Amino acid sequence: MSRSKVSTSNELGASSQIINDLVASLITLDLQGYITGWNKGAEQLFGYSAADVLGQHILMLYADESPDDSEFFNAVLIQGHAQMEVLRRKKNGDVFWANIHLTLVRDEHNKPIRMIGYLTDITEQLAFEEKNRLYNHIFEQASDAIVITGLDFRCVGCNAAYHHITERNNEQTLAQLPSFLQALQRESETQTEIHEQLKLLNHWEGELWDERASGARYPIHLAISGVKNKRGELTHYFAVFSDLSELRQAEAQIHRLAYFDPLTNLPNRSMLFALLEQALTEARRNNHHGALLCFNIARFKALNDSFGHSGADIVLVEVAKRIRRSLRDEDVVSRFGADEFYIALFDIRHRDDAAMVAQRVLEKINHPFNVGNEEVLLNANIGISVYPDDGRDAEKLVNQAAVALHRCKQAQQEMLFYSPEMNQRSMARLKLSSELHHALERNELQLFYQAQYDCQSGNLVGAEALIRWLHPVRGFVSPAEFIPFAEETGLIIPIGEWVLLQAAKQLSQWDETNLHLPRLAINLSVRQFKANLPEQLTHLLSHLQLHPSRIELELTESMLMQSDAATISLLTRLKAAGFSLALDDFGTGYSNLSYLQRFPLDYLKIDQSFIRNLPDDSGSAGLVHAICGIARSLNLQLIAEGVETPEQLAFLQQLNCDHAQGFLLSRPQSSTEFEKLLIRKAEI
Repeated sequence: MSRSKVSTSNELGASSQIINDLVASLITLDLQGYITGWNKGAEQLFGYSAADVLGQHILMLYADESPDDSEFFNAVLIQGHAQMEVLRRKKNGDVFWANIHLTLVRDEHNKPIRMIGYLTDITEQLAFEEKNRLYNHIFEQASDAIVITGLDFRCVGCNAAYHHITERNNEQTLAQLPSFLQALQRESETQTEIHEQLKLLNHWEGELWDERASGARYPIHLAISGVKNKRGELTHYFAVFSDLSELRQAEAQIHRLAYFDPLTNLPNRSMLFALLEQALTEARRNNHHGALLCFNIARFKALNDSFGHSGADIVLVEVAKRIRRSLRDEDVVSRFGADEFYIALFDIRHRDDAAMVAQRVLEKINHPFNVGNEEVLLNANIGISVYPDDGRDAEKLVNQAAVALHRCKQAQQEMLFYSPEMNQRSMARLKLSSELHHALERNELQLFYQAQYDCQSGNLVGAEALIRWLHPVRGFVSPAEFIPFAEETGLIIPIGEWVLLQAAKQLSQWDETNLHLPRLAINLSVRQFKANLPEQLTHLLSHLQLHPSRIELELTESMLMQSDAATISLLTRLKAAGFSLALDDFGTGYSNLSYLQRFPLDYLKIDQSFIRNLPDDSGSAGLVHAICGIARSLNLQLIAEGVETPEQLAFLQQLNCDHAQGFLLSRPQSSTEFEKLLIRKAEI
């Protein structure tokens, strides 16, 4: 053996020993991928000894076999080396990421003879890089603004949210004070507090006002902390803040919804009670007096029916403004709902002060309101309770004012103070309402009949069926007293059905005894105005062998003011069935002449309030004359109610009014008494 060959062999042996002793993981492979060398570093990394792996194919170390592996080996054979991140498995089954650098070794003839692989466990490195990517993603995508500053509080980095919220670009941000610190330059106390707390606790958190680049101020919640390095040295500050504008707006909206009326922006019931309790506490402490005014628009439902919800809302908003302009700054006006308002006067000297305020409010309400192109005149009522005379707590004062309002409407007055007598009357009415529930089942309701006559000939042309309640204790109760309760509670539906049945039966019974009444008028409640009403009525009359032309159905203005397609259809069907239709109490509500053209009416009934002052009162005479003209132009017949004097009848005859009813001609009579009237008519 030559010296040179011996030297080379020794050198190779020395190299193998060096490779084996290296801490780094080195593996040698033949060109087919079988392991030919395995150093201590590889043994420590994989857990396999050299005896375990020498002669084994490199595939035994794979955690999975990727299509990229074959390309990797081809690249090594072509380029002489290649690098790749691969997933490998240790002897104990643990899987880890490794960076492998594989180099092709050639002999002196440049022929490939083997490959040497250098492996590094990069699991922690990849995890660290992934964590950094995650943190960077969170930093950039966070909805809260994030700012990093140096110890001089000048910005060295920020996220996209900071630019979006503050409306500042990079030039306005980097090396500049953050927006909130710029805004704080006008608030030295807060700025000093932040600096001192950062020195003491390395953290400050709270709410303050920031300023956008446009100059708009907005609330933020800010948290700022110091950042230290591994040696514990303070190097930076890290600030996170969120824009509270939408939150504050939402809170304000929730507060408005909870305590303010959305239409008028006035305090609602809850807010009024809170303000009242607070004011009453102060009034008790200072021995002051106060008053509560309950305000209500007369016949508001008719207004709503006539102009729709939008038109009524316009009126309500204007009413609220007029009431507010009538008060002092310290007084409170609240909307409870619909057309009901409460006015709290927290400091008055005399009861008369409350009356003066009420009068001032009523005067402003009396001015016309504009709804679209029309002018509307309103009437209102006010009930007044006084502290401490009528009550010493909010709930009682509210109730007493409501009682006073109710009594005010009954008495047809504009304003009225509460009194104990009112409360007793209210309790009596509640008792009456309860007793009305049993009136039907106890047969306490009766029908009376008031004759209607031709104004010119004096002939009996019909009658109106009128309900009466014979109370076991009180005797006859006026319909004006119990019908409103029936409407409110829904009892008007069974009561109305009873009236229809009894009236039709009575008409049929008179026919059987040859006592012919040409026409019988029956009042209908708006609650009875249902889709099946024509079928219900025709079925009833068919059973009793009565023709619908014998029945006149009296309707209210509020019913017609609905003016919808269903109402028109229902009236048209009633008309087609043969019923005659009359509009009761014409002119007493929010009269809208347009519905007289749209609806198939036959009669207009002139309310007795217009007849009462005839013929001497020029205003009443002019109104009745106008109503007669309207009826003539629309081919409608007139029925005058409440005719009580010969002078009234003569005036109506001069105007060619068609029919009349009233005490002058005939009082309401029981069926037995009215039957005698029919007998006398038959004998003539």
